Amino acid sequence: MTEYTLAGKNVLIAGGAKNLGGLIARRSAEAGANVAIHFNSDSSRADAEQTLAAVEANGGKGVLIQADLTVPENVTRLFTEAEAAIGTIDVAVNTVGKVLRKPIVETTEAEYDTMFDVNAKSAYFFLKEAGTHLADNGKVITIVTALLAAFTDGYSTYAGGKSPVEHFTRAAAKEFADRGISVTSVAPGPMDTPFFYGQETPERVEFHKSQGMGNRLTHIEDIAPIVLFLATDGWWITGQTIFANGGYTTR
Repeated sequence: MTEYTLAGKNVLIAGGAKNLGGLIARRSAEAGANVAIHFNSDSSRADAEQTLAAVEANGGKGVLIQADLTVPENVTRLFTEAEAAIGTIDVAVNTVGKVLRKPIVETTEAEYDTMFDVNAKSAYFFLKEAGTHLADNGKVITIVTALLAAFTDGYSTYAGGKSPVEHFTRAAAKEFADRGISVTSVAPGPMDTPFFYGQETPERVEFHKSQGMGNRLTHIEDIAPIVLFLATDGWWITGQTIFANGGYTTR
């Protein structure tokens, strides 16, 4: 595996307690970075503490920050507390997301609002604060979904809530370019995590597997190296959505 170095860099990961975010935190620390780990609720605190321990075991500084990122003031606090703990942020990774599989005719206004707050609003203000706080030549990476290129039912508020992030990414890439900051989105296929299984039947899980290489779902280990690449040697990629899903879907 190619080794990318983040020695002396400070990385902030939203949704960094577990699953993909937790793996990115660990890989960043292994690459030499200090890591600020965001988590949303007490239910993920234990996972966040385990991830922090792994970061510190690699010799880097780490910090845990709990916040509901659907509140813009909390996104501001996330960046300021991260800076205070580990220094000016060089790489900001946003893995935050919420999935819902439900027909449009059954979706409530409250569900719509929650899905767009988590998937779009929080991403927008994360980009805003990154543009304000990141060091020159920094990198911002947002996790979206391969469903942005799908023609399917059930995921209107999930894919719909993630789709604005592509436009946010392009705008931010242009607006932050004079400071050398690259801004990208990564669109995994359905991932083999609890995030996915709660929305699907066993039969649909098998169908999703059948659409990717090797008859399997995307693994978090497939995506973390891409994020590390974008945070280091891949900095010249900006304003793009990278579909990393084993052939599950494309444009």
